[in-house]
Amino acid sequence: MSTDLLQRGKKVKLAIFDVDGVLTDGRLYFLTDGSEFKTFNTLDGHGIKMLIASGVRTAIISGRKTQVVERRAQNLGIQHLYQGREDKLVVLDELLGELGLSYEQVAYLGDDLPDLPVIRRVGLGMAVASADSFVRQHAHGVTQARGGEGAAREFCELIMRAQDNLDAAQTAYL
Repeated sequence: MSTDLLQRGKKVKLAIFDVDGVLTDGRLYFLTDGSEFKTFNTLDGHGIKMLIASGVRTAIISGRKTQVVERRAQNLGIQHLYQGREDKLVVLDELLGELGLSYEQVAYLGDDLPDLPVIRRVGLGMAVASADSFVRQHAHGVTQARGGEGAAREFCELIMRAQDNLDAAQTAYL
């Protein structure tokens, strides 16, 4: 893990996640009745819960809107949920105004071009391994795991490691 990523991670007070391609593998599943379902990784979910327990606030910003994401956010305790919002930078600015935070205090994990303006603006902007290559090029870092396959957990643990909270969170299970 690079020293630069750890330095950036020390300042994080808010971690924001995209959904499709980040918390999921990016596939969209539609049933014949028009309803939609998504699959989420339990390792990612527990990583988000540990990050919240360590004192970092969390948010989801997604261009799509589904009840499945609302339920997942509630189950994990994610404090801020924005769905159906294409311009993620506008949402970021709204959220920072509400919370009184600066860009450098934010970490963002994304995978596609609509995520790129936020990735480039925040203090720790990362892409998942399965992200679009242009997005990976312009992110501060890239996870080893693909979206929906542990990338969010890796991102959470990086922030916790940078803030010296990871060891305590893990050893609590011993």
